[in-house]
Amino acid sequence: MSLIGKSIVITGAASGIGRTMALFFSRQQAKVCIADLGIEAAEEAAAAIRRETGGTVIALRMDVSDEAEVNAGMDAAAKLLDGVDVLVSNAGIQALGTIADISFEQWKKVLSVHLDGGFLTTRAALRHMIAQRRGGSIIMMGSLHSYMASARKGPYVAAKHALVGLCRTVAKEAACHDIRVNAICP
Repeated sequence: MSLIGKSIVITGAASGIGRTMALFFSRQQAKVCIADLGIEAAEEAAAAIRRETGGTVIALRMDVSDEAEVNAGMDAAAKLLDGVDVLVSNAGIQALGTIADISFEQWKKVLSVHLDGGFLTTRAALRHMIAQRRGGSIIMMGSLHSYMASARKGPYVAAKHALVGLCRTVAKEAACHDIRVNAICP
């Protein structure tokens, strides 16, 4: 599949895997939105990638656990990039501790970013993709922990297991719109 001219939104893309993906997609001549909680880091990443590739790369602040912010951010990205063809739901955090010791606030925050964020960004992207009637692709960032457990990572393991279930459900619902939905688990 050619990525030339495709509009790609990547959450959590100011650093790490997300930033590397943004650079890769920009090198393939896609239009990229770096959506991240840290707008300064997102703007720095976007500028660096633009300098390297000469491509269209924008930065937006997006808290993936905030419904209004996700909807507004996806709408802005769609307007600035002429739609949404690909979503990479990549934003994530970690909280370490045993189930006996982890706070409920930590538990809720990890699930909110990974699972609620995956749901909110996917729903917002789907609405654009369905309306555009040109298909699309959604990539949910899983992990080795989507299929196995580790001590001291309970909220993360639970969220990543649930994300695979969400992915499977969305894949069945979106297929009739020519929208592919996959989880990748580095």
